[in-house]
This record gives sequence, structure tokens and C-alpha cells, in this order.
Amino acid sequence: MARQADLQTATTHDKGHGRFEKRIIETLTKVPPWLSWPGAQQICRITRHRTIKNLTSVEVVFAITSLTRLRANAKTLLAFSREHWSIENRLHYVRDVSMGEDACRVRSGHAPQNLAALRNLTIGLIRQRTRHKFIPDALRRFIADPFTALALICPMTEKDN
Repeated sequence: MARQADLQTATTHDKGHGRFEKRIIETLTKVPPWLSWPGAQQICRITRHRTIKNLTSVEVVFAITSLTRLRANAKTLLAFSREHWSIENRLHYVRDVSMGEDACRVRSGHAPQNLAALRNLTIGLIRQRTRHKFIPDALRRFIADPFTALALICPMTEKDN
């Protein structure tokens, strides 16, 4: 049984995009002996309550971390779990949906990793060197005018025109 000093809790509330979310994390520093996970310092249970149009769903996930309580308390770990989704939404979702990564039939050798690297490079160049806030808009522009895509890689100077 865990002592109160081993247990820590944090809660966040967010409202936006027509939904209300409440996230609760419970962290435990006393890792059970049956959990043979090298370097495990804390175990966590994150409970997410999401309400959209008076319908509430509950999701419970568990996590293991090598971060000690001194390096990451419950509040920090909850923020880390939230940041994970921003990466998912800003990168992986764009690769999957806008660039069709999941539909790609390339599965052997180094080709999948190389294509992923090229997709990441493309997303980075679009975000860094264009005014497009929405990746699909930029991709449509590149299809219509491939020279604008080439200009991301080797920008032309005024003299080149």
C-alpha cells in the first residue's frame, strides 16, 4: 500500500473548440517490485474527462517514467503528457493526413525512414520559409506551381531573376 508521501496528484481544466476537458494525474514514486522496468522512478495514471455537447467520455492511461519526483512532479508530468499531443498534432497528424504517410506502400529497407525524414524536412521548410499557416494549402500551391517548392530548397536572389 502506498504512503501519502509517495502519491501526488495534479489536475488541469481546459475549455475550447466546443469541449471541456479535465485531466487528473496521479503519480506514485513507490514502484511495485513486480514491475521490472529498468530505471522506473514513477508510475502514473492519467484520467481524462472530455465533455462535448453534454456527452462525457472518460479515458484512463498509464505511464512509466525514469524522471524522479525532484525532476518532474505530478504537475510537470501532466504538462509533459499534454505537450506530447502538440507534437502529435503538429507533426505526425500532418504527415499522416496531409502527406498520406499511412497510405504509402513503401515498407522495406531504409526507404520508410528516408521518406519520413523528407516529409519532416518539407514540413519544416514550409513552416520556416513560407507564409502558409496551413500545410495542405502550401502543398496544393506546390502542386500548382512546382517552382515555388524548389524555391524553398534553393531560394533565388534578385540577381537570378
